[in-house]
Amino acid sequence: MKKEELQAIASQLKNPTGEKGIEMANMMHETNINMTRHSVQNLNIADGNKILEIGHGNAGHLEYVLQQASDLQYYGLELSELMFKEAQQINQKFVTQKQAHFSLYDGNIIPFQDVSFDKIFTVNTIYFWEDPEKMLSEIYRILLQKGIFCVTFAEESFMKQLPFTQYEFELYDTKKAEKLVEKTLFKIVNKETLIEKVKTKTGELVDRAFTTLVLVK
Repeated sequence: MKKEELQAIASQLKNPTGEKGIEMANMMHETNINMTRHSVQNLNIADGNKILEIGHGNAGHLEYVLQQASDLQYYGLELSELMFKEAQQINQKFVTQKQAHFSLYDGNIIPFQDVSFDKIFTVNTIYFWEDPEKMLSEIYRILLQKGIFCVTFAEESFMKQLPFTQYEFELYDTKKAEKLVEKTLFKIVNKETLIEKVKTKTGELVDRAFTTLVLVK
């Protein structure tokens, strides 16, 4: 593939737009569903929790999140206007019932008050954070005391095999992610790396290693 095509893929993964963006979102939902579930499972969601997801894509997994306990409130934050609209459309039922609330943000400042959420999670967004330390301190700020934050990402060993990740992506392995967290007030209480089979664009099955770090305020 040409450099321009690879850059276009990287850009769509960071901020999906247009027709291609909708295709990309559907593909991301399918390929990331195990990672998303792993992140959610590690949150230990309890009845009445207020949950924030950063970078939810089309939020095709929202029903799964809301099945974890009763009386949950879900908030979703997105950079992509297209994903913000798609997520609302796909989850119209939960939006109408006021169980789900979607917002746009600039990728840096989280538009919520201090100590607002019991649980926060994000899947495959860490690569795109402009200022990772600042992002983590923003997440820390809006989390309740003893609140849990799960960050899930595909390991660098896998990601660097994908030619488009040389553009727009900052790749992480577990050690590098832990070093980043050590610069903040978060405590790492658990980490788990799993290997799953995923389909490449050509239909081959390959092993993908991904990690969830469980952080507590």
